[in-house]
Amino acid sequence: MFDSREKIALFIDGANLYATSKSLDFDIDYRQLLAAFQKRAYLLRAYYYTALIDDLEFSSIRPLIDWLDYNGYTVVTKPAREFTDSHGRRKIKGNMGIELAIDAMEQSARVDHIVLFSGDGDFATLVQALQRKGRKVSVVSTISTQPPMAADELRRQADHFIDLITLRNEIDRYLSEPAPRPTRPARQDANF
Repeated sequence: MFDSREKIALFIDGANLYATSKSLDFDIDYRQLLAAFQKRAYLLRAYYYTALIDDLEFSSIRPLIDWLDYNGYTVVTKPAREFTDSHGRRKIKGNMGIELAIDAMEQSARVDHIVLFSGDGDFATLVQALQRKGRKVSVVSTISTQPPMAADELRRQADHFIDLITLRNEIDRYLSEPAPRPTRPARQDANF
């Protein structure tokens, strides 16, 4: 699936990956995610896309965004739009699909293999366009949940489908944390 000589780029639909990992009941260690793909091929770029709600004084995603930005990811954000639906419910809209698609098309001139972290069927057309440019495309999502998080048309279009659950041992935040260091037993006074 991966060739160590090929250049790859990761394109992460942040909201989609978050929902997928939560549906599989684990948290992603983004440092380990980079390391996992650096082992597979020459990782040229890793992009993370998410919309941010501007009106909140503190966003729970802000620490993650800042960490990613300082630790090897290119973070692409835009303000989320808030609206009220026909039933009077407050809704947030922040689709980053067009930004991801444009960046993937631009990077296709520099990489051999695109790894798309999303199960959104809207990306099937992007995958087709990248393949027409001669690029290999792997999709990372899951079909291990009910309902599956990966759209069937996206899985079928991709050159390779990687179920996120198969990466768990490499990228689970709690499995990849170093084991706690053993503490020295307290010195006992002895008469010797």
